[in-house]
Amino acid sequence: MKYILVTGGVISGIGKGIIASSIGTILKSCGLRVTAIKIDPYINIDAGTFSPYEHGEVFVLDDGGEVDLDLGNYERFLDISVYKDNNITTGKIYQHVINKERRGDYLGKTVQVVPHITDAIQEWVMNQATVPVDKDKEEPQICVIELGGTIGDIEGMAFIEAFRQFQFKAKKENFCNIHVSLVPQPTATGEQKTKPTQNSVRALRGLGLSPDLIVCRSTKPIEMAVKEKISMFCHVEPEQVIFIHDVSSTYRVPVLLEEQGIIKYFKHRLDLPIDDQPSAQLLKWKRMADRYERLMQTCSIALVGKYTKLSDCYTSVFKALEHSALSINHKLNLMYIDSAELELSTKTEDPVKYHKAWEMLCKAQGILVPGGFGIRGTEGKINAITWARERKIPFLGVCLGMQLAVVEFARNSLNWKDANSTEFNPNTKTPVVIDMPEHHPGDMGGTMRLGKRKTVFNSDASILKKLYGNPDCVEERHRHRYEVNPEFTHQFEEKGLKFVGHDTEGQRMEVIELQDHPYFIGVQFHPEFSSRPMKPSPPYLGLMLAASAKLSSYLQTGCKLSPRDSYSELSEGSASDS
Repeated sequence: MKYILVTGGVISGIGKGIIASSIGTILKSCGLRVTAIKIDPYINIDAGTFSPYEHGEVFVLDDGGEVDLDLGNYERFLDISVYKDNNITTGKIYQHVINKERRGDYLGKTVQVVPHITDAIQEWVMNQATVPVDKDKEEPQICVIELGGTIGDIEGMAFIEAFRQFQFKAKKENFCNIHVSLVPQPTATGEQKTKPTQNSVRALRGLGLSPDLIVCRSTKPIEMAVKEKISMFCHVEPEQVIFIHDVSSTYRVPVLLEEQGIIKYFKHRLDLPIDDQPSAQLLKWKRMADRYERLMQTCSIALVGKYTKLSDCYTSVFKALEHSALSINHKLNLMYIDSAELELSTKTEDPVKYHKAWEMLCKAQGILVPGGFGIRGTEGKINAITWARERKIPFLGVCLGMQLAVVEFARNSLNWKDANSTEFNPNTKTPVVIDMPEHHPGDMGGTMRLGKRKTVFNSDASILKKLYGNPDCVEERHRHRYEVNPEFTHQFEEKGLKFVGHDTEGQRMEVIELQDHPYFIGVQFHPEFSSRPMKPSPPYLGLMLAASAKLSSYLQTGCKLSPRDSYSELSEGSASDS
């Protein structure tokens, strides 16, 4: 097993996740089996209880793990399915050690950070690195480990010490450290500054780790003189200094890394059985990045949500839409609309915000209402759903978006004016959305219906079934506490809102479709978590096709894109998947 540790310096949020994912992509394209581990030094057991404004979206895995959004990057870039134990937190490690101490496993010894916590970290990494994550279920050969936070954070000290010890246990030819640092460029002088990187590398060495590669992040391409300066003061060869400047899309990052000789470096540094030249798979990434930058046609989608001030809150949704747009040769114009600004209360308090929000919604070719929690902004989402339903604008509702579509239909088509979800009004007389029987309020963490579940289609006329390729059932990831009340489904279906997908018992409503509408679909699951750059998610692809007026022709041709509408990677590389 070869281990690649990715650390960060100067600031957090520098792009370690994209760098780690891109390195894994390059090595996988060389024919190696790659897995990934994300370490988060916070004390939370997992990311499930975070506000999206704290760490962005909560990414859900097949096994129900609620993890950091960087694991979403790993899955999308590497086309793998990781597990909740691929996300290590301080809370998990301490809980594991304390449980062992309570059982008496330490035989009365004093339990300390060194060696007990550091040993637990090393054991966890070694055990998880061998777990298969590819479809072929073979053991990985490379494990890319991203250590969250920045060097010097007090929370990460135990992990740094664990890897200081681990580098000797794994041996030099099996362990490599990549340090990602910032090269700022103050506008006053325009000069690219190397001192932060020098200090960061010095701090890393002081803790016992020496970087094999220094990846320098910057807004603009870095000059050769800066590279030579970093090489000299950080005690590495010039070829060990890699530059990644801000680019138009993350698809370009693996290409930039490969162009700077990273394949050749890893081949010799880790004694890997690979060629020096990029593979056909990496050339596909390059063509995809080139095509992304040349796209001319634009498709505008309005994302009506609650957490629109931070785009990381909807990373997977954005990526799923981007994958779908790219597959039909369109550039995505995603307009974030704060749902609260679509409500009448905003019209009174701030008319300018209200009219700007509605102006954006009116321009949208498609409308998406994603998942979420809490009552704030729900009436604005319902207003957006009404707009999409009455004006026949393509619409996709995900999780809460589907539930609110049911509420909206009950109020405005069935004339049940007090219809609501018990999440927002526990005393409503028409509870069209209810909490699930097995949900017990109290402890917040892990109490939802989580992970991969099967959805069974009950109608051959379903648009979504056709988009999936006409299977009897599909498996997608869930994260919810509330569901459509099955007692009312008959009245909805009589008026044209069809429940075309159920769970395996036929009790839970999983998919809704509205008759006599070009594309009005709601799904209880989160299909965005399974979307891949070359395998777009069917519900999101359907929204993009409907918004660009291509859905009917797509369905008539048996769900195949014409050569003019598709890009070659889809037709060449994964025709069966798409």
